[in-house]
Amino acid sequence: MKLRFNAKSNTNAAYCIIVFGVCLLMTAFIFKYESFFRYFRKILSVLSPIIWGIAIAYLLNPLMMFFERLLKKAVCRKKPHKALVRTLSITITMLITLAVISMLIVSAVPEILDSIKEIIKNLPTYFNNVQDYIENRANKFLEANPDLKNMINTEFENIQDIVMKAVSQFQPKLDSILAKDGLIANVTDGAMNFLIGLKNCLLGIVVSIYLLFSKETFIAQAKKVAHALLPAKRCDKVLKISADANYTFIHFLSGKALDSLIIGILAFIGMTLLKMPDYVVLISFIIGITNMIPFFGPFIGAVPSAFLVLLSTPNKTIAFIIFILLLQQFDGNILGPKILGNSLGLSAFWIMFAIFVGGGLFGFAGMILFVPAFAVIYTLFRELIIEKLEKKKLPVSTAYYKTEEEAVYVKNKTESKSEETASSDDQEKDKK
Repeated sequence: MKLRFNAKSNTNAAYCIIVFGVCLLMTAFIFKYESFFRYFRKILSVLSPIIWGIAIAYLLNPLMMFFERLLKKAVCRKKPHKALVRTLSITITMLITLAVISMLIVSAVPEILDSIKEIIKNLPTYFNNVQDYIENRANKFLEANPDLKNMINTEFENIQDIVMKAVSQFQPKLDSILAKDGLIANVTDGAMNFLIGLKNCLLGIVVSIYLLFSKETFIAQAKKVAHALLPAKRCDKVLKISADANYTFIHFLSGKALDSLIIGILAFIGMTLLKMPDYVVLISFIIGITNMIPFFGPFIGAVPSAFLVLLSTPNKTIAFIIFILLLQQFDGNILGPKILGNSLGLSAFWIMFAIFVGGGLFGFAGMILFVPAFAVIYTLFRELIIEKLEKKKLPVSTAYYKTEEEAVYVKNKTESKSEETASSDDQEKDKK
């Protein structure tokens, strides 16, 4: 018997094979998820230099383009020298980046570590200072309520015990880092991991140089693949999505980094003028780093910073809190909008949602990176909904659906469609 195949049978068979394959993969993943994660980590470790290179090239690309624009004006007056300009731009970018990282490691990091060590060393004294400060401020009230005074003393002792236990576990690691042979000891303990990480980072820098030098070629190749594999309409949509995502990510990350750097410097200057404690560099670092987190960043940075000021100089805590509030008002109302604008296009609720999800899945880095990623997802979903509504000839404005007119509009629309369908059926019957 001769088998006859047609397009419909082939399509059904292909769908059955795809569904069976997906179900098989899901079953294997559920029962063998440890093996999947092991192979996934292996793939990531092999591709780690490439991932490092892509990340470094992506972050350094705006700086390279800035120097490229400047060099074109100076070098390419009579004749274009693309290779020379690109080489000089990459070289300047790499030198500046390495200089900034080296400066931070040499100057800021040791001071931050020394500040942490000094705080740990003086913690018992700081707790006593805070306790004395509270008792002096509320002396009359506490003398009239001895039970409350005893309770405060007991709670302070409990808090001090908890903090000192946590510090006693952390201090040996810090001492080993700060010791003269601490770096060697730490490298010896985890020599393989350290060397692998260093190797991946160095190879990533080399990969990033190649990517930056030939970025137009790689982008053109990606577009070529997209045009070859996708229909024209879908290809244009994918390229538009990629361009929008790139703009959102790079604009947000570069703008937020500049904004956080300025806020950290202003915090350092302000605390120096106010004669705050010796941990000015550490507190400025905390405020600048946490400022990278949208919406919640200022609050996350202000709490530990205010706690440090309370421990070291309790009488300046109120002044510090007022200064931080003024600084964050300046950032939120003047500096931030000037640098970033409304680049995300998200309401406060969705920013908060993205921070919770990103932080829960990927920690501190997730809080920063998931916000622009969610902004891209939100934009795509919004465009999809608008497209579907326009096909149904329904209003796209959200404000319209807050009114009772929406129900009447949809009902009338449905009735008119049903009437049109009925009339077309009657016409077909009359023709027959």
